[in-house]
Amino acid sequence: MSESIVSEPTIFDKKPMVMTLEAGSYHWCSCGLSANQPFCDGGHKGTAFKPVTFEIAESKQVALCLCKHSGNAPFCDGSHAKL
Repeated sequence: MSESIVSEPTIFDKKPMVMTLEAGSYHWCSCGLSANQPFCDGGHKGTAFKPVTFEIAESKQVALCLCKHSGNAPFCDGSHAKL
């Protein structure tokens, strides 16, 4: 199966998802197609997108990007304000 030529991710929302994450490894959805936002559920299959794996060292509140245009993925950098 060939991968779809998709150069832009799907904008899931134009605001971040603020949540508290426990220490551990996470897989952030970079394509915007996951039904389990902001985390990957494999919705990118057939596209050129891959999940972004990130580590949280200790429990903390984070703002995860949902517009999929952050320059600091998976964290929100305010890019949604320009969309």
